[in-house]
Amino acid sequence: MIKRRDTLALAAVPITLPALARAQAAPDGRKVLRVSFRVAETGFDPAQIGDIYSRTVTPHIFEALYQYDPLARPSKVRPLTADGMPVHSDDYRSWTVKIRPGIFFASDPAFKGVKRELTAADYVYSYKRFADPAVKSPAWSWLETYEFLGLSELRQQALAKKQPFDYDKPIEGLQALDRYTVRFRMASPRPRFITGALAGSDLVGAVAREVVEAYGDKIPGHPVGTGPFKLVQWRRSSFIALERNPEFRELRYQAEPAPDDAEGQAILARLKGQRLPLIDRVEISIIEENQPRWLNFLQGASDLLDDVPAEFIEQALPGGQVAPYLAKKGISGQRMVRSATDYTVFNLEDPVVGGYEPHKVALRRAIGLAIDLPTEIQRARRGQSIPAQSASTPHTYAYDPAFKSENGEYNLPRAKALLQMYGYVDKDGDGWREAPDGQPLVLRKMTQSGQTSRELDDLFRRDMKALGIRVEFVVGKWPENLKAARAGKFQIWSVGGVSADPDGMGSFQRYHSKQIGGQNMARYRNERIDAIYDRLSELPDGPERKALFTELKRLSIVHMPYKSHGHRMVTDLVQPWVIGYRRPLFWQDWWQYVDVLPGKDAAA
Repeated sequence: MIKRRDTLALAAVPITLPALARAQAAPDGRKVLRVSFRVAETGFDPAQIGDIYSRTVTPHIFEALYQYDPLARPSKVRPLTADGMPVHSDDYRSWTVKIRPGIFFASDPAFKGVKRELTAADYVYSYKRFADPAVKSPAWSWLETYEFLGLSELRQQALAKKQPFDYDKPIEGLQALDRYTVRFRMASPRPRFITGALAGSDLVGAVAREVVEAYGDKIPGHPVGTGPFKLVQWRRSSFIALERNPEFRELRYQAEPAPDDAEGQAILARLKGQRLPLIDRVEISIIEENQPRWLNFLQGASDLLDDVPAEFIEQALPGGQVAPYLAKKGISGQRMVRSATDYTVFNLEDPVVGGYEPHKVALRRAIGLAIDLPTEIQRARRGQSIPAQSASTPHTYAYDPAFKSENGEYNLPRAKALLQMYGYVDKDGDGWREAPDGQPLVLRKMTQSGQTSRELDDLFRRDMKALGIRVEFVVGKWPENLKAARAGKFQIWSVGGVSADPDGMGSFQRYHSKQIGGQNMARYRNERIDAIYDRLSELPDGPERKALFTELKRLSIVHMPYKSHGHRMVTDLVQPWVIGYRRPLFWQDWWQYVDVLPGKDAAA
């Protein structure tokens, strides 16, 4: 069992269980949860996804060996499909897990009428898929860092021989010892393997080989898992519907909130012992613009407005309290600082902003110093963010609220002086700086069409104008921009990252050279940072590891491959007919843990 003590307190907003509104039974008697995504999904094959929206759907369909307790704060890991906690060697290089017998995949034509039981071989296959070159998994660079014995070599054989990946070839790193026992062996110690790579149903949930082979390149639209829901409808970038998996095993609501956690204890008392999932159907609408999302919630067409758009914060929670007109309807609110960071990424292979020469580093650092973060937080974020001093995120082991750095500094005079020193001056008298070689200096920034993006772009244009640098914006859909960023076909982009576990090392994946093409969208290379990252993976928690995290934070700012902006506060609004909602800290699955009163549209 893993326990961590949060390092940043939650923002103080009174939180109460939604009131039990009067309701009459829905016509079909089903309980339906309706939510919205602000960005379109990319698909539902765990090995092929990398965006947070797809990764919010997949853990409700697939199941990893372990899961996070839905109410525990600090977080706790508990078995999901595993039969007990893992057994590891003294050096943390070998981990053995027993799987609970009698867990079955949802029925699918790929199984040809046979009831298909989950086995250890399914997890071996699922982990191997990340290494298959044909899958082109954006998460391979992450999984490769665990150094499963023989897995990288198996991948290289497929690449070298230009042959299909050999799933049937045994390797020491991933073994099914028997039908219900899986063993993982790694070249280096991995003390946090359970939270890092065993408790993420979004990515390492078990998939069945028969299903993957039956659907081929259409597998993103045919997810079949052992989880509580099944995909029943998908209109790409528009609408997604899941329904209760009728073959889901008997699993009851249980949780371990702290004794002094009044909210958690109240939720547990209300839901304890009820069979999961508590609802019958989930409907997800893709609503990219903020105002329609806001109105959709106010009209009762969605049951939860997660991450209330910044421009509506004062209407929703003036002075930090739920607005009277919302409270009168029984709507409740929750607010917390997310374990997340917004950042600007520079492509280090771009001829304008990339490179490691002193003048190229000076350009990126000057851009970072010229970004008016206080105004961004107050204007575009409506005060719902705190400045980031590094990539490290709140609520994680790596985070230190006392750490300060240049990253959190806004200093326009210093930025101008840096550019002047390294030859970025106005050579032709047109009011704009040129590069040291006299070539025009123009920044090209990828962006999206939403209102928040437009506000942030206006501020970035203003900041760069004050610095004497021209900016052009390239507008695209978020999934398209993500694809371009992973391929290195961009110059600058602004994006966010969310911690997936309580350790915090994941925030620094983007600086690790082995993860170029995956999390490292800057395509950044630094041997010292690579060495520290690898050492952090091996060390148990303690003073030495804390010191290395501090060094890593300082080094990550030197070349400025990323400018971390802030850690956003997130405010969620919940309709009175939704019972048991609590925003997860690090995991994505929660739909099975909430109840929805039937006939909510008739609630008085």
